[in-house]
Parts: sequence; C-alpha cells; structure tokens
Amino acid sequence: MIIPHRDLEAATLTNLIEEFVSREGTDNGYDDSLEQRVSAVRRLLDRGEAVILYTQLTESVNIVLRRDLPEES
Repeated sequence: MIIPHRDLEAATLTNLIEEFVSREGTDNGYDDSLEQRVSAVRRLLDRGEAVILYTQLTESVNIVLRRDLPEES
C-alpha cells in the first residue's frame, strides 16, 4: 500500500527519510551530509519519483522508486 507522504506529519516524514538514508547499503558513494541526502529523497517524493510503501505482510515501511514498483493489473 502506498502511503502519501503529504499525509504524514513533518517530523514523522523527516524521521522516516533519515532512517532510510542512514540504512546500511544506501550509501551512494558520495560524501553528502545527512541533510543533503534527506533533501534529495524529499525531492524524489515531491516529484512522485519515489513513494512510501507499507507492506502489510511484514508490517514495514520503505521508500522505493516508483519505477521499481510491480505493475498493477
């Protein structure tokens, strides 16, 4: 289920993005600060290129690129 990022409180969204960009395996190889990485993800969400995805099976939330979502039938 896609959760509209604009429906989240500002602090909740910021915390979610910070957790996402600081996960192991999300290092982009650049020396961007946490603030720069958070801003980049926020821009992707604002443009609709990334979405917040809630997975009921694992009760987890993740940020994914829209292009990586499976096609809906």
